[in-house]
Amino acid sequence: MSKRAFTPSRMVLPILVLLFACATTFAEKSVGQESVDASAKKPDTSERVKQLIAKMTLEEKLGQFTQMWGGIHQETNPETAEQKYADLAGQVRAGMIGSFLGIKTAERANEFQHVAVDESRLGIPLILANDVIHGFRTIFPIPLAETASFDPEAVRQSARISAIEAAAAGTHWTFAPMMDIGRDPRWGRVAEGAGEDPYLGSVMAKARIEGFQGDDLTARDTILACAKHFVAYGGAEGGRDYNAVDISQTTLHNVYLPPFKTAVESGVGSIMSAFNSLNGTPCTANQMILDDILRKRWAFDGFVVSDWSSTTEMVAHGTAADDADAARQALLAGIDMDMSSFSFRTHLAEAVSNGLIKETDVDRNVARVLEAKFRLGLFDRPYADPKEQKRLTLCKEHRAAARDVARKSIVLLNNEDQTLPIPKSVKSIAVIGPLATSKKDPMGTWAVFGEPDDVVTVEEGMKARAGNAIRVQHARGCGVLESDRSGFDEAKKIASESDYVVLVLGESEDLSGEAHCRSSLGLPGIQLELAKAIIELKKPTAVVLMAGRPLSVPWLAENADAMIMAWHLGVESGNAIADVLFGAYNPGGKMPMTTPRNVGQVPIYYAHENTGRPPTSERYTSKYIDVAWTPLYPFGYGKSYTTFEFANLALNQKQFDANDAVELSVDVSNTGQVAGDEVVQVYMRDMVTSITRPIRELKRFRRIHLKPGETQSVKFTIAANELGFYDNAGVYRLEPGKFKVWVGPDSNASLEADFEIAKNTAKVTTAAN
Repeated sequence: MSKRAFTPSRMVLPILVLLFACATTFAEKSVGQESVDASAKKPDTSERVKQLIAKMTLEEKLGQFTQMWGGIHQETNPETAEQKYADLAGQVRAGMIGSFLGIKTAERANEFQHVAVDESRLGIPLILANDVIHGFRTIFPIPLAETASFDPEAVRQSARISAIEAAAAGTHWTFAPMMDIGRDPRWGRVAEGAGEDPYLGSVMAKARIEGFQGDDLTARDTILACAKHFVAYGGAEGGRDYNAVDISQTTLHNVYLPPFKTAVESGVGSIMSAFNSLNGTPCTANQMILDDILRKRWAFDGFVVSDWSSTTEMVAHGTAADDADAARQALLAGIDMDMSSFSFRTHLAEAVSNGLIKETDVDRNVARVLEAKFRLGLFDRPYADPKEQKRLTLCKEHRAAARDVARKSIVLLNNEDQTLPIPKSVKSIAVIGPLATSKKDPMGTWAVFGEPDDVVTVEEGMKARAGNAIRVQHARGCGVLESDRSGFDEAKKIASESDYVVLVLGESEDLSGEAHCRSSLGLPGIQLELAKAIIELKKPTAVVLMAGRPLSVPWLAENADAMIMAWHLGVESGNAIADVLFGAYNPGGKMPMTTPRNVGQVPIYYAHENTGRPPTSERYTSKYIDVAWTPLYPFGYGKSYTTFEFANLALNQKQFDANDAVELSVDVSNTGQVAGDEVVQVYMRDMVTSITRPIRELKRFRRIHLKPGETQSVKFTIAANELGFYDNAGVYRLEPGKFKVWVGPDSNASLEADFEIAKNTAKVTTAAN
């Protein structure tokens, strides 16, 4: 293309106008003179792929494996941006690139796509990817927070809106959902996942995939999902990102693999390999997981992408001699697209020439990439509509949905003497803390295309909700990490002059996420000192905790009058938090991770195996001597402004065959004065097994809404075969004997019943996972 003029925010050039005006024409025409006609003879996708591969040179095949960074919008120098565009466009024209990540706008997406479709030899369209983790421009709560809603439909809606906005901007593919089980809150990427439980993680994975991919991937408002990181990335030693993972086969199959199996069963279009090594083998070249499990056992028919440069990082792992060796290993193990390392493009042609791999190996893998492009309809309609991006981005309907999901994600941790909601008698409120006026931090990690100016702060939300009837004042007090105490006096003065105090404390957005792991889990900096100074004033005080992980705050749990877990809730943070604080919305979220009392308790999670000496007050039992053995807040925990009662747990029978369904019901009553949501949680345990098993496991849950005085009979059905487990050989077993079931509001549920699996019907399934 000819020379252009660039500005940091947009490009203005005649040919671009022509491109947009002709977008429909481009979409309807053949994708290249020598390409397969996308509108003619379509016996099936596999045949079309075969026809296309037959026309491709080896170099063009390797180009389809290659994903490059295309975020030129981040370049502020117009000349540099022009140079980068020209270089990348030239590579696309030569068939050397099959995918970009980081392109922000429909205009830019169309430019690159035009080069691929109309100027490359075969006209193969690009697949354009982005990290659409919890929103595109309309930023929703971080995934861990959304999981706290225990509302799969809300999570599905969040992903659906994210897909609508991303697709309008030209994105075809998101690197989400992350479904790594996270049991160590030190690990920064717990913010991006669904917490510690494999069943909860599986349910949320299914909801997100359905939201992203919709019912028809060829539709303009759907995008391809990517289940990541395969596998056990959340088991990194010490909670340090990218670290080695060494786990048993039972832990792999029972804890880390189930969400990915659910993803495959839900039709996820792509998988991303993990950075970590698994039991000594880097996941990017781990044939056991990428081929034996993913392809052969689960029959996954999508494609696998490496994580950023994880292919060449195998050299640092010490399992590849050089980049060429790493590329060969990754391809043969099952990696189909190389993210950013360029090692496939650079080295695999020589590997074919030297006989280290066969060109049929290349054909097998490139077919998966091309099939995804056909599945997305890119050969028929490669272009985005810039008008749609403008119309759909951050529209009022999307903001309203973000506010609703944010409210559902808030967890009420403490509420002594009904400190919350804020009483109507209050006439003045002091909003104190370093995060109360922040616009960037509420977006959280991986808000890639979010804009801080879009965010409603806590102070803004409080003032909007309070109106003219209540005076709202703010004092920062201190920074998130700073040690400057000079703001304490102003904070104490404002608090003393007010009827009520809201303390907004926690983590800034850059304290969680990838490569942002912490060795401590308390409030960063001197925020706890600020909290103590304010709480000592004896004013009614509610603490708003904003963070990307559970925080160990035992002093606040003991001394604050009320406390909510407000996570990083996205663009509608302030409004959602104010809705909860003022009682316009009754919080019903639940903790998706166990909260430790201190970092020394880590790892701590509810579904642990028992020991021969379970913790008691006796000396020689499994516990620490300097802290309670219980967590600060258990998994599934969350209070409400009302109260609930569970009663009348009943099963349809007492003995079941392996092919039966366990049907249970429980009555849940709202015994308080206001309407509210409760999450009904069902836990089970096989009481005697051939290997040690968790003391209880979540099997079902449902969020329900009850009016004051209302009782609902909640029913669940669980196939008996779901009650088995994988043994040390990776064999699935449903063993006979006694089972116990508990139902209640959290993982400490106490309403229980017993049943049995009959001896003559229990079974063993030899295929692992």
